[in-house]
Amino acid sequence: GIKIGSPITYAPKAKKIGINKFAGTAVDDRAGCAVVIETAKKIKNSKNRPTVHIVFSVQEEFNLRGALPVAEILKPDIAIQIDLILANDTPDMISKGNVKLGGGPGMSLYSFHGRGTLNGVIPHPNLVKHFDKIANQLSIPLQRSANSGVLTDLSYVQLVNGGVASIDVGFPLRYSHSSLEVCDLRDLDNLISLLESAIVKIDNNFILNRDNL
Repeated sequence: GIKIGSPITYAPKAKKIGINKFAGTAVDDRAGCAVVIETAKKIKNSKNRPTVHIVFSVQEEFNLRGALPVAEILKPDIAIQIDLILANDTPDMISKGNVKLGGGPGMSLYSFHGRGTLNGVIPHPNLVKHFDKIANQLSIPLQRSANSGVLTDLSYVQLVNGGVASIDVGFPLRYSHSSLEVCDLRDLDNLISLLESAIVKIDNNFILNRDNL
């Protein structure tokens, strides 16, 4: 029978909407996982890329238990988090920003959970400049987001080993945490292209401190 602690989940669904949109359960963050996998395939054989560790973590919604142990082991110089960016193009969200489905991938300039000890992320300025530059070079529209009431694994990964240069990038998503979330496949494709180019162009000359920025 059903007892306290028994797991429950939404019944799986997946369907195409029109030409470019996709709706399903747990698009957050199955779409993010798909983006990471495709990006890894593209950068795998690049000769000049930096050392890249691909991490799939769990329990982000429950105090980030999955990402912290691996961050302590890897001690990265840079952390790039792939997750959703809240779309604001529905009546209930329009007052919270201007991120649109199909408007291109996005990057977060500020996040803060606002409860207890849970914090948020202000991205490294040079990573913001880097992603802006790459997006312009590729003619990819890059949307900007700033939200309270949200956080990602980076909230604490950024504090590991004296500090990790960090940035959140992702894809616009409607109806987050509902039984049927919606994304645009064009945003996913553009995010993959953006990540591929941004990662391979990080080298030993990339400035990680915040002095003289």
